[in-house]
Amino acid sequence: MGSDKMKLLMHTCCAPCSIYCIDSLRKEGIEPTVYWYNPNIHPFKEYEARRNTLKEYTKSIDVDAIFEDEYGLKNFCKNVINDLENRCKDYCYRVRLEQTARYAKENGFDTITTTLLISPYQNHEALIEVGKEVANRYDLEFLYRDFRVGFRGGQAKARELNLYMQKYCGCIFSEEDRYNKHL
Repeated sequence: MGSDKMKLLMHTCCAPCSIYCIDSLRKEGIEPTVYWYNPNIHPFKEYEARRNTLKEYTKSIDVDAIFEDEYGLKNFCKNVINDLENRCKDYCYRVRLEQTARYAKENGFDTITTTLLISPYQNHEALIEVGKEVANRYDLEFLYRDFRVGFRGGQAKARELNLYMQKYCGCIFSEEDRYNKHL
């Protein structure tokens, strides 16, 4: 009888969003491996701040982490410019979860998930749909958890730990949306 212990690769957008996800999975006896792949985050200083904060945080809590560095401004723009309203579902979620699934399949993981499921600002249903679709294509499981219940608590813990906390989702258009709300 083989081991039925889940090997989970968790796409991770940033340290603050990972806090509750990692804590709650560990309480369930699931040890995630964090996977950084976020070519949608712009500008580069923002990308770097989020990546470096996640590197420090994962070391501090002794969680395995893999960092795929791809700062992809031109590629991102080429892929979203014709349909900015649907960029999250049609490009951002898809490109990140697709790469997560590809890496998982090539490296012996059997399950994927994403910290994006913690955000009340993300399109939760679209994330689930894309996650399941991509996982199926790679013959993996998609672990769904509604992490949103831990969003505020995770943010509070991130502040306590003095972690870098971003002010927008990640892409340059989400930053523009943030400013438009103030105007």
